[in-house]
Amino acid sequence: MPNRIWKGQWDAVAIASAVLLALSVLLGGASQGHALRLALVELASLPLLVLASGRLIQTGLWREHRFALILLAAVVAIPLVQVIPFPPAMWTGLPGRDQMVFALRLAGLEPGWAPLSLTPDRTWGSVLALAPPAAFFLAMLSLSPAQREQMVQLCIAAAIAGILLGAAQLASGGDNLYLWNVGAGQVRGFFANRNHLASYLLVTLPFAVIFGAATLRRRDRRTSALWFGALFAGLVVVALAAIRSRAGITLFTPVMVVSLLAAWIAAGRGRPGPGLLVLVGSIGAALTVVAVLALPPILARFDTGGAPEVRFERWPLIAETAQTYLPLGSGMGSFDAVYRSVEPLEELDSTFFNQAHNEYLETWLEAGWLGIGVILAFLVWYARRCWSAWKAPPSRERDLQRAASIGIGVLLLHSTVDYPLRTITLAVIFALCCGLLELAGRSSEDPSGNRRAA
Repeated sequence: MPNRIWKGQWDAVAIASAVLLALSVLLGGASQGHALRLALVELASLPLLVLASGRLIQTGLWREHRFALILLAAVVAIPLVQVIPFPPAMWTGLPGRDQMVFALRLAGLEPGWAPLSLTPDRTWGSVLALAPPAAFFLAMLSLSPAQREQMVQLCIAAAIAGILLGAAQLASGGDNLYLWNVGAGQVRGFFANRNHLASYLLVTLPFAVIFGAATLRRRDRRTSALWFGALFAGLVVVALAAIRSRAGITLFTPVMVVSLLAAWIAAGRGRPGPGLLVLVGSIGAALTVVAVLALPPILARFDTGGAPEVRFERWPLIAETAQTYLPLGSGMGSFDAVYRSVEPLEELDSTFFNQAHNEYLETWLEAGWLGIGVILAFLVWYARRCWSAWKAPPSRERDLQRAASIGIGVLLLHSTVDYPLRTITLAVIFALCCGLLELAGRSSEDPSGNRRAA
C-alpha cells in the first residue's frame, strides 16, 4: 500500500513543494510589509498542506513523528488561542489589560468579548505566516529520500542565484535590481535584510560541503560534487565579505568548522585525503583573498565608534515589559504596538524599533510562558535528534541530517540577535532542515520499508 501511494502521489507533492520553495525565495524575503507578495506564498502553501497531510495519514507515517507533530500543533495553537474571543470576566483580569479597560470606560463603553491578543489582526497574520513552513515540514516527512535531496539542491541553487543577484545589485549602484523597498549599495539578494541573506548562505553551506565529501566515501569517480562543494564554500566566503553582515561573519567560523567535521564523517572518518584538502584549501584561498582585498571594510562594520548597540540597550526594557503580560503574553505579532506604548520619550527619533532583534525575548513578550515552553520542548527535540544523527554511521540520509542540524543551529544562534525566522523564506528553509533532522529518529529505512545502503 505505501509503495502504491508513493508512486501515485509523487508528482503532486514534489511539484507543490518545489513551487512553494521557489515562491518563498522570490516573494518571502521580508518580515513585514508587501502583504500581497507574502499572501501569495501563504496561498501557495495550502495545496501542499493538504497533499502532504493526506500522504502522512494514508501511509500511517504520522505515527512515527508524533512528538514533532504535537510540537508543530503547539506552535500553531498559541496564536490561534490568542485570537479566540473570551468573555470580559476572563480577559480583563489578565495582566497588562488595565489600560484597555480604562480606554473603553473613558469612551463610555463597557468591556465586551475580546481576544487575548492586543493586536488580533497581527496575530491572525502570524497564524497565516505559519502555513508555508508547516506545509513544507509535513512535505519533508512525506517525500522520498531522492525528492528530499532534490529540495536541498534547489535551496543551494537559490543560494547561488541570490549571490549572483547580490553581485549585480552591488555593481549596478542603483535600486532597480532590489526586490524590496530598500536602499541601494548593499548586497541583499532576494532578501530585504542583508543579515538574512548571510544566514541563508550559512544554512546551505554545510549541505554543499557534505554533498562533495560524500563522494569520497563512495569512491565515486565523478568528482564534480566535490569540486562544486569546494567552489561553493569559497563563493560563500567572498559573498559574506561583500554582504558585510556582522552576524554572518561571526557565525562563519563555527559553521565552517562543524561542516568540515561533518564532511570528514561523510567521507568515511578516515585519514583526511586530497579531496578534503581541496575543500579546506578552497576555503583558505577565499579567506586569503578576502583578507587582502576586503578586510578593512569588514572590520569597519564592527566599529561602532564607541556608541552602544541600540538593540542591547533596549532588551532590558523589553524584558521588563514582557513580565507585565505574563503568563500568556501580549499576542503574537504585537511587539511593535506594545513597544511603542512603553518606549521612553528620550529614545524617540526618525527611526522606530519594530522588532526585538531577539526571537526568544520577543516570543516571551508575545506568547508568555507558553511560548518559552514550546521553545524548550523544541530544544529537547533538537538535542535528541542531533545525537541520533551524529552518532550514526555515514550514509546518504545521515549526511543530510547532520547538515540539517548545522543549518538549524545557524538560525537558532542568529535568532539571539536578529529575527531571521520572521521571514517566510528562512522559516521554510528552517522547516526543511527540521523535516530532515526529524527523520534521524527513525531507523535507516526508507518510507517504503526497504533498507538503504550507505
